[in-house]
Amino acid sequence: MQVMNRDIPDALLPYKEKLTPRFFEVRGQVIDFVEQVVNPALPTFSQQRKELLKTVDHPTKCPEPPVLNKLRAEAKARGLMNLFLPEVSRLSVLEYSPIAEILGMNGVANLAMNCSAPDTGNMEVLALFGSPEQKKQWLEPLLNGEIRSAFAMTEPGVASSDATNISTRIEADGDDYVVNGHKWWISGAIRPECKLFVLLGRTSFSGPLHSQQSMILVPRDAEGVKILRPLAVFGDEHDHAEIIFDNVRVPKTNIVLGEGRGFEIAQGRLGPGRIHHCMRSLGTAELALAAMVDRAHRRKAFGRLLAEKDAVRTAIAEARIEITKCRQLCYLAAVVADEQGFKAAKAYVAMIKVAAPRAALHIIDEAIQMHGAHGVSQDSSLAEMYTGMRTLRVADGPDMVHLITIAKEELKNGGGELGRRVSGTNKNVEKYGKFSHVEGGALYQSAPKARL
Repeated sequence: MQVMNRDIPDALLPYKEKLTPRFFEVRGQVIDFVEQVVNPALPTFSQQRKELLKTVDHPTKCPEPPVLNKLRAEAKARGLMNLFLPEVSRLSVLEYSPIAEILGMNGVANLAMNCSAPDTGNMEVLALFGSPEQKKQWLEPLLNGEIRSAFAMTEPGVASSDATNISTRIEADGDDYVVNGHKWWISGAIRPECKLFVLLGRTSFSGPLHSQQSMILVPRDAEGVKILRPLAVFGDEHDHAEIIFDNVRVPKTNIVLGEGRGFEIAQGRLGPGRIHHCMRSLGTAELALAAMVDRAHRRKAFGRLLAEKDAVRTAIAEARIEITKCRQLCYLAAVVADEQGFKAAKAYVAMIKVAAPRAALHIIDEAIQMHGAHGVSQDSSLAEMYTGMRTLRVADGPDMVHLITIAKEELKNGGGELGRRVSGTNKNVEKYGKFSHVEGGALYQSAPKARL
């Protein structure tokens, strides 16, 4: 594992000329912070959380351990807060990617450096599109780690992976907007530190389809906001809330960028966030692989160490291959985004959004297999890792949505002359003409473009 190496990891060598001195400086500082500050504090973090859990009636209501504030203060003093924002970090998407992988290996460091979702995406929205007043009221405390937030998009009554389906109403009434809707899977909404919802709804149900959606800021304590329940993943309740917004009134100044700009904002929010998610996924996969290697050296079965068995060696080798492939695909998506923008990179972002969580989930599953029953118990981190990674495969849209994006890019230009030559034709079809009545022979001779 080279993720925490001081020297440049092999995976970055093809991109060495694109890496600035700033990257090497920041990466070294992050490694120092994790090793010298965060890791020694992990036992305290765990112990404080155990004690705090005794004070609440449900785990989702547990406050953050106090030691986290000390870690945030140290991260801030070292200039390591909010590195996901290019304006703060002065890093490219490519340069931030290996740092996101480090944070995927250490959740407490991710929190301490204020680089965890969904706050990252919400802070990006406010930084890029927020008014000066919105930035003062909400962005500043978010950047300081004083409050947390949630992104309210998904709805139970419609297929929310298609943002044009979102049905929550945002209706103007005097100086206010009135919000009525039903959301669920709103991650981070129940924790006591959450003070703000960035909500996607509709200010219009007519006109151009992609100009009907708007994004608005809703305080969590606004009258009419009702959290119905925490939602369970594989039977265990997590901080994913189902929420009713019943005649929630907020000032018109809470609209972000303006009416009808929600779809545009949402797409801008998801681009960098997806790459960050995927690199953190690979950090998690590295942890699972490390657990496999450790188990292989410490466990004997049928007279031999697991590390001496061909099946175990194959699983470990396959895991390393998958991580390496996905990491390079992430870097490719990041470079295209840096040089041509996220619109040009959308197919690569879609590829990695499918490939990285899928590969990480498989590696975690293989690690569980190697650990046997221990791997699904509370004594191992693998069960929680599996739950989180399986959930990520539907966050920001299930695999099928991203696969459709990739396929459209392949299909939009047709197969071309090369494709026709390789595919080949049966010349007897044209010679004898027995299929000329089937769509005028068009499908065989010159296929019409499919609707994409």
